[in-house]
Amino acid sequence: MTCLRPCRRRLLLTAAAVALTPLLPLPALAQPAGVPVRLLVGYAAGGPVDAMARIFAPALAQELGSNVIVENKPGASGALAGELTVGAAADGSTLFFAASPTITIVPHIQKKMRYDPARDLTPLVPLLSYANVLVVPQGSPLRNLADLLAAARANPGKLFYGSAGVGASNHLSGELLAMQAKVQLVHVPYKGNAPAMNDVIGGQLQMMFDIVGGAQKYIAAGQVRALAVTSAARNPMLPEVPTMREAGLPGYEVGGWYALYGPTKMAPALVDRLADATRRVLARPDFQSRLAALGYSPWSGTGEQLAAQAAKDLALWGTVTKGIEIE
Repeated sequence: MTCLRPCRRRLLLTAAAVALTPLLPLPALAQPAGVPVRLLVGYAAGGPVDAMARIFAPALAQELGSNVIVENKPGASGALAGELTVGAAADGSTLFFAASPTITIVPHIQKKMRYDPARDLTPLVPLLSYANVLVVPQGSPLRNLADLLAAARANPGKLFYGSAGVGASNHLSGELLAMQAKVQLVHVPYKGNAPAMNDVIGGQLQMMFDIVGGAQKYIAAGQVRALAVTSAARNPMLPEVPTMREAGLPGYEVGGWYALYGPTKMAPALVDRLADATRRVLARPDFQSRLAALGYSPWSGTGEQLAAQAAKDLALWGTVTKGIEIE
């Protein structure tokens, strides 16, 4: 005859465990399909970062099966969007479409930055890389980098260059040029690349670094002249334009990138899911074509590779940004 008391005791214990299960905290292992995702951008609408985020968002939405909504949170050279990501739930509903300066430059120059990107954000996956191009007004007598450096040495403090703001990639490209060439240049920060480029075209500025994809239309239209690109190799969009190394500065190389970050302490399964979805986006031929048309190169890597590159760039810009501060 079977004993009923042990069986009854096991049934009671099982029922109690089931009743208590909803009360126990569970890790967010995956963003449920259909739940909207906020994609935070640290710059105003219309700029290059925002434009790329709006190309990426619908493609990622298709891979995740969820709406991906771009939200512009400009402020503090992109750091505000990062701060909002740090404070968000680590469930995949809030992601940060980050430009490299926010991760690798701003921590050196912003006194009031309230988080550490390397510690407080989860590096999910790199997205793309880009180079800058040095341009001058079309009517400028400066025909090449040698001319520009000769003019800077002959007229210290009288060559003005614009940027998208203090701490932007094109700002630090100019700082690095001044440091390596041992010349004095005057930085003029703007609220975005477009107004700075307008003043280069108009002759109010003598020079500017801009993202290749953003500057190419002005170069093609004959409004500005390209002197050199900042990458180690020539850019396919501007094959006739030499690199800074070829133009006379052998140690000069500046590259930027965009990447996807999340809040800290994201579950590994969720990180993998988001990274896999992003890599599928990067593998799409149509997406790659759009990147190439804008002067970008896809960078399909891992979160670990992203963290390593960010650490390397952070160290580089630490030497360039001494004495530079933003509020």
